[in-house]
Amino acid sequence: MTPFVAEILGTGILILLGGGNVANDILNKTKGNGGGWISITTAWGLAVFAGVVVAGPYSGAHINPAVSIGLALAGLFPWAEVPTYIAAQMIGAMLGSFLVYAMYKDHFDATENGNLKRAVFCTEPAIPNNFRNILSEIIGTFVLLFCVFYFSEAEINDSSGTTVGLGSIGAIPVAFVVWGIGLSLGGTTGYAINPARDLGPRIMHAILPIKGKIDSGWSYSWIPIVGPIIGASMAAVLFMIL
Repeated sequence: MTPFVAEILGTGILILLGGGNVANDILNKTKGNGGGWISITTAWGLAVFAGVVVAGPYSGAHINPAVSIGLALAGLFPWAEVPTYIAAQMIGAMLGSFLVYAMYKDHFDATENGNLKRAVFCTEPAIPNNFRNILSEIIGTFVLLFCVFYFSEAEINDSSGTTVGLGSIGAIPVAFVVWGIGLSLGGTTGYAINPARDLGPRIMHAILPIKGKIDSGWSYSWIPIVGPIIGASMAAVLFMIL
């Protein structure tokens, strides 16, 4: 598997599981309707785990343009590969959100509230305030990237002193970080903390024939793009200083 394909698959799985939980939680007549914020934040953490497990061995599992940019700024990833990774992440996010729509089509049709339908695809603020909304995305992504910089290989030493890698278990820390960000910092904007996670599905919301949909919220769409990039950049700078 090439890094490009790995980023498509990893990001696609992230959005399929994360967006799928949102659909299950808020669309009408699903068995998970009304699951609440704990359900949503837990699912996004587990979605990150699944995406990282698939993409990790082949691409490093960025599955997030902010991660690619932050690592490049810190000198830990070549800038020449950033555009390719971001393109793959966007493709994966769009494919993942399409699959969510295809699977939950009957429930989209059964839901009259256009805001709920859009919320399956992309984020929006609980209270619109551009300054505080972008601050939320900056802080959330800063925490994500700053923790990522300090992750080490998951390994233990066996009884003979031989180092043994823990394989996919190494994806657990990033899942816990994303879960924690959602629980603690996600209530203001829905914590995109990932430009592809928001923009790719937002584009799909705009082009898919969703019954009774409202506008795709383009006036807000710049915040979950710019905010995460700023947050990732700040984390990279502080990491280099320290």
